[in-house]
Amino acid sequence: MDIMRYTIIDKRGGVSFIGRCEAFLALVAACAHNPDTLEGFLEAADTYYRSIKDYVLSGLAVFDEWNVEGNYAAIHGALRFYPPPEHPVFRVVDEVTRETSLRPVKAGVILFNLLAKRIVQIQNSFQEVGRKGRLRVYDGNRATDEVMQYNLPSEWSVVP
Repeated sequence: MDIMRYTIIDKRGGVSFIGRCEAFLALVAACAHNPDTLEGFLEAADTYYRSIKDYVLSGLAVFDEWNVEGNYAAIHGALRFYPPPEHPVFRVVDEVTRETSLRPVKAGVILFNLLAKRIVQIQNSFQEVGRKGRLRVYDGNRATDEVMQYNLPSEWSVVP
């Protein structure tokens, strides 16, 4: 299974998770909705790739249960113990999590900066980000025959 790391930044900070490469275009397409919060971004992405919102928000609930401000031993331990493809969803809260959030996993790492309206392809060996495109809707179990289109607004930039 091809996977990559996705990191999303909004006004409250960053969140990072490992996801299937098939989610990549859904996350790019979510940017066409001009979300300014993680929840809005995931809601838009869920239109194209159902289950991603629940996956990330459930992972964050676990993170929040096991980590408190100033004491991040649980996430540090998980990031040391598990190989990168098995890293849990986490918030970017310090240098350890910041560095991990920018580290590629298998097919790469993509950063979605909702504040700056920028998609940063730190490393991407899966597929080029297009300003417009088409994608198959994933229903939570498989790709369907439903195809949707997206078109990034001009204020969004794609780097590189």
